[in-house]
Amino acid sequence: MTAEQSSAVELSGTLPSASGRVSKIKTLSLVMAVVLLNSFGNLSLAWGMHHADSVGTNPLGYLRAMLNPSVDLGICLLILWMLTRMALLSWADLSFVLPVTGSGYVLSALLGKVFLHEAISSFHWLGIFVIFIGTAMVGTTNQKTENGA
Repeated sequence: MTAEQSSAVELSGTLPSASGRVSKIKTLSLVMAVVLLNSFGNLSLAWGMHHADSVGTNPLGYLRAMLNPSVDLGICLLILWMLTRMALLSWADLSFVLPVTGSGYVLSALLGKVFLHEAISSFHWLGIFVIFIGTAMVGTTNQKTENGA
């Protein structure tokens, strides 16, 4: 038995279960899906809107923009993102899900820089780094609180 397992046995009186590891893997896989669907959905939507005719404030302009395949792909990915996020929220705490999926902001900024050639200031990169550190800190915590604590 490893030292980590020994301390887990001392605290809980039982060995860590395999189902707990499976649950964590399932949650982290869903977190990755949420982040990727959101980031690539927003990239596709932005790409399509940048290449569409000016839509202005006329609702018909938005309907015309929806004929753009990139916009359609973005909408589909963002619908899948919402459904996946709903599934994630059904078994992990909101206080875990929101900060961890915030890593999508980092990926979105990188995608915007690479594919949309967006200018990102040093101050903006500093904010992205802070988001990354916060995401990493929250990612090391429990995904679900015990006994409502």
